[in-house]
Amino acid sequence: MTEEIMNGMREWRAQHPKATLREMEDERDAQWVRVRARMLEDMALASAAVDWTETPTGQHPTCPDCSQALQLRGSDTRTLQTHGGQDVTLARRYGTCPACGAGLFPPR
Repeated sequence: MTEEIMNGMREWRAQHPKATLREMEDERDAQWVRVRARMLEDMALASAAVDWTETPTGQHPTCPDCSQALQLRGSDTRTLQTHGGQDVTLARRYGTCPACGAGLFPPR
């Protein structure tokens, strides 16, 4: 990823040969924000909570309110926004609590 950022900065610099140091810094920060969002998305999708269809019932994620094991209710996609304003899209399983009816996405 560092190489990708460096290549992007070189391309940007070639297109903006008279850029000030402040403009270069702003562009570098904007590129890091995009890379950070991709990293967060990758990390979130690597979680065991992404797909728990094969997980034994006793190991399903639990309800944060009443601690009951969640029941799988299919998949869903959710788009969140990072502090840097970048969209992160997560496709995960959706679960509901059989006791209190709470639904969680992504399940914890």
